[in-house]
Amino acid sequence: MIFKDRNEAANLLLKKLIDYNDKNVIVVGIPRGAMPIAKIISDGLHGVLTCVLVHKIPHPVNEEFAIGCVGESGHFKISSFVNQSDSDGSYVKKQVSHQLEVLKKRKKIYHMKEINIKDKMVILVDDGIATGSTVKCAIEEIKSKNPSKIILAVPVSSQEAFREIKSLVDEFFCLYVPANLSSVGQYYQHFPQVSDDEVIFLLRNPASVDRH
Repeated sequence: MIFKDRNEAANLLLKKLIDYNDKNVIVVGIPRGAMPIAKIISDGLHGVLTCVLVHKIPHPVNEEFAIGCVGESGHFKISSFVNQSDSDGSYVKKQVSHQLEVLKKRKKIYHMKEINIKDKMVILVDDGIATGSTVKCAIEEIKSKNPSKIILAVPVSSQEAFREIKSLVDEFFCLYVPANLSSVGQYYQHFPQVSDDEVIFLLRNPASVDRH
């Protein structure tokens, strides 16, 4: 399965999530790539859109490959498949500090309002899962705020991540779990980077994305 773009993936996910229409859900996207998908789902379900601030810890040699993730709270995870040399303490410590600064700046420019998710149903959205470290970190951040239920919705996930993450949430909607996933982008025909300006626009403008 190859998605035309994030809009198509979002509309397909929306069909799977239709039972949550008008249920006062909080739709939480992982910036930046997931936000266009989260926006379409939020508008379609008449929910409230926000985002969870987490950021990957890149591999010391390949920045595109995540070895872990850090959340706004300072909580971080290192992927189980990473060997000790890749997750050297000094490197991770430096990266956690750096990524926390990135998240602080991002929160400021997004002008994020605090949304109370305690005892609320939360739909967490990403545009795809490779290693799973970012999503796991996002789940931890959300769980710390005591929602009543966490539903994870993604277009595509690696098999390993799907197995590991399924038990961490109440429901997991995934459109495609391929045998071999090397990168999320390979499952989209059009997969441009999402800018901070786009995220700001999506958070500020109700029904700003075409759902058709």
